[in-house]
Amino acid sequence: MAANDGVMPQTVEALNHAKAAGVPIVVAVNKIDLPDANVERVKQQLSELGLTPEEWGGQTQFIAVSALKRLGLDELLEAILLLADVLELKANPKPMGRGVVVEARLDQGRGAVATVLVQKATLEVGDPFVAGGVYGRVRAMFDDAGREVKTAGPATPVEVLGFSGVPESGDRFIAVPSEKEARDFAVRLGHLQRERALRPTAHVSLESLSAQISAGQTKELNVIIKGDVQGSVEALKESLGKLSTEKVKVVVRHSGVGAVNVSDVYLADTTDSLIIGFSVRVNPDAQSLAHSLGVNIRIYEIIFNALEDVRGAMSGLLEKRVQENILGHCEVREVFRVQKSGSIAGCYVTDGKLVRNARIRVKRDDQVKFEGALTTLRRFKDDAREVASGFECGVGLGALVPFEPGDVIECYELLEVAQTL
Repeated sequence: MAANDGVMPQTVEALNHAKAAGVPIVVAVNKIDLPDANVERVKQQLSELGLTPEEWGGQTQFIAVSALKRLGLDELLEAILLLADVLELKANPKPMGRGVVVEARLDQGRGAVATVLVQKATLEVGDPFVAGGVYGRVRAMFDDAGREVKTAGPATPVEVLGFSGVPESGDRFIAVPSEKEARDFAVRLGHLQRERALRPTAHVSLESLSAQISAGQTKELNVIIKGDVQGSVEALKESLGKLSTEKVKVVVRHSGVGAVNVSDVYLADTTDSLIIGFSVRVNPDAQSLAHSLGVNIRIYEIIFNALEDVRGAMSGLLEKRVQENILGHCEVREVFRVQKSGSIAGCYVTDGKLVRNARIRVKRDDQVKFEGALTTLRRFKDDAREVASGFECGVGLGALVPFEPGDVIECYELLEVAQTL
């Protein structure tokens, strides 16, 4: 960020994207050649966002630079190399090259051309490759100065010629042993991409939270907040934070002023977040992207309505609690011994009802002798679905329990009850 500016919204947004991606951060404080440059103020502002400088006891490197005067650039490169060394970020140059397409275009004289960042191994002229739904063979490569090169190692950007079509930015670039393998792989990948386009990823929404319960004791609801003014954003952010409990935690991944934009949708897609807007509009491009990615956007004009919707969704997020519902009791009056099926208890229903296939427990002197399903329930000689209070019936459990006169049978069912906050 610039040394003469405050923390701009795009700086906060970039920081949230970096945190969501889990990548390390080196801060380049630019424009230090300006008279009003204040590096210490930048450090103070970013420390409030969780980026504490190393000299203050933190883990973030701050490098003062000037792109115009070319000051501090060597120090910035050294800081990046040091961080890469500490994290042991290394690549094996021996296997076939892998990378990502940065940008691509159709050149009238050279055909499909793409800038590829080689991330792993080494890419060589003549290597067959696949990139997204297209394939080809490396006919030529050029470095950032326009010089033709024969090989490109890890962390090297090169312009590649030889594509069968124009790939998409962000497509994975993979060198393979033969052009036939590249062609077959590209065809299969193309089919998968078309299927994926027709089946959007299901992201979190207020309607689907109860079906997306994750494992673990603490559940999290990720939220991105956009508002018309900073005061509204802070009020909504603070109010949502107060909804957090030991069971469900609301995590605000990003907040800002202005319309919901494409960057917000991409961040929501990465962090599986719900976007909540207050008195703002949604950019058409962002709306279209959200629809294709399955990102849920909710726009409100009243903060109370937003809080009530989130509160209800969080209640649905909680695991359901199993609760017993007592259906009735009966008393064993007589016991009939049946040679093939054990014993049948002649019972009188004292309250409620007995229901076949419900759960029962047999009590004798306040001790539970059996607990399980009521498999046999009869009224005289006929099978019965249920027997109400004031009627006699026969209860059979095979050889599972030897009934005795005076036993009490308690009939109950298990119900799943949604917990509340």
